[in-house]
Amino acid sequence: MPLLPNIPETITVHLGLPESNAQNVTLSFPDYIKNVASSEIYPTWPESAIRANIYAQISYALNRVYTQYYPSRGFDFDITNSTAFDQSFVYGRDIFENISRIVDDIFNSYIRRQGSVEPLFAAYCDGVRVSCDGLSQWGSVALAEEGRTPYEILQAYYGDDIDIVSDVPVGDTPDAPLIPLREGQIGPNVELLQRRLNRISANYPAIPKIYPVNGVFGPSTTEAVKEFQRVFDLSPDGVVGPATWYRILYIYGGIKRLSELNSEGLTLGEISTQYPSLLQLGSEGVGVIVLQYYLSYISAFVPTVPAVEIDGNFGAGTEAAVRAFQSTYGLTQDGIVGETTWRELTDVYQGLVASLPLRFSEGVPLPFPGEALTVGSEGEAVRIIQEYLNYIAETYSEIPSVNPDGVYGAATREAVTAFQRLFDIPGIEGVVGGVTWVAIASVYEDLYQGHLAEEGQYPGYPIGGEA
Repeated sequence: MPLLPNIPETITVHLGLPESNAQNVTLSFPDYIKNVASSEIYPTWPESAIRANIYAQISYALNRVYTQYYPSRGFDFDITNSTAFDQSFVYGRDIFENISRIVDDIFNSYIRRQGSVEPLFAAYCDGVRVSCDGLSQWGSVALAEEGRTPYEILQAYYGDDIDIVSDVPVGDTPDAPLIPLREGQIGPNVELLQRRLNRISANYPAIPKIYPVNGVFGPSTTEAVKEFQRVFDLSPDGVVGPATWYRILYIYGGIKRLSELNSEGLTLGEISTQYPSLLQLGSEGVGVIVLQYYLSYISAFVPTVPAVEIDGNFGAGTEAAVRAFQSTYGLTQDGIVGETTWRELTDVYQGLVASLPLRFSEGVPLPFPGEALTVGSEGEAVRIIQEYLNYIAETYSEIPSVNPDGVYGAATREAVTAFQRLFDIPGIEGVVGGVTWVAIASVYEDLYQGHLAEEGQYPGYPIGGEA
């Protein structure tokens, strides 16, 4: 199970776009939140609205720190002050007295989904100039004026399945949260390391396989770590310190191109065909993530539509892809996703999925079919998820195997629930929605590719033939 997050003593803010040559400033976490709150909201708002917004701002920042979002991409900071990517932060600004007092009261609290440890990636917007699938800042004022509590306001935007975690320890937050790991250690973090290295080794055969994947950091894991470090010009000491872990995250995410969906999907809704709201340049949140997911999938089949990064931010690249999609399918080329563009987008996506032979293919994770699976569902999509679960169950004994008959019965629901609990996937237990499908397919692909040995690659277990 992942380690629980702490509140970091300090946070490093990049004063510009991520790639810009801008200054980094490091300050205490409470002082950072005070600055953000003073920059984003008004001190004259009802206190319930102020508190709800500050909870969202804390959770947003803590998610960036906990997931190592920027360090895993090679940056030397935790968050930016660019509102295209993160929260507003005005270096050196004055702090409102009542906001300072409230932050001091609740800075060691955060929002999370029930059943998850990860801080909620609490998307929000002003609700006037920009709408999003998250908290509306001005909308929170209206709810506070109706007498809603901060928790009730947050539930109105993020759903009933959230908790506010209070009295969180302050101190060093475990990086990613795996490090340092070295020979002799055991546990689920070691198992995760082994699985990711095996997946990477499918693309970099110089890295030997680790077998078995059992959560025990033994000699074979040490050798795999050393070889990874040699391949990527790191000190080959066999210890997974910050530099090694960040590089593993970066390479793993690059190989799979699912790192954004996996992280955001732990806390943000299911992939759905339901129209979220008007999406346009500057929009952020779950609706944008789903839009980008659809565009990226369509781009693999439609050459006139470019792929986009799945980051939840509707920037220039996403706008260009939307315009290209609209041009391809005879829609008004305004770069704005209204109901007509959304309907066409989901129709094209589902048409492409339906045109593929939906059958279980070893080692090939298939896309979410667009419809949630639950007790009573039948068909090839059910059988595929059953096959994936059975393969995963060979490594994870906590997950029971099922009969791959294409019928979603009680046994399949039990296996899905076990998977969701083991991998901290939120949502409706026992139901395979978009995020659960992607997570199951992703773990299946990790394990399958991790078990394959390239020609000449040490397979991770003794080769027979010698007396």
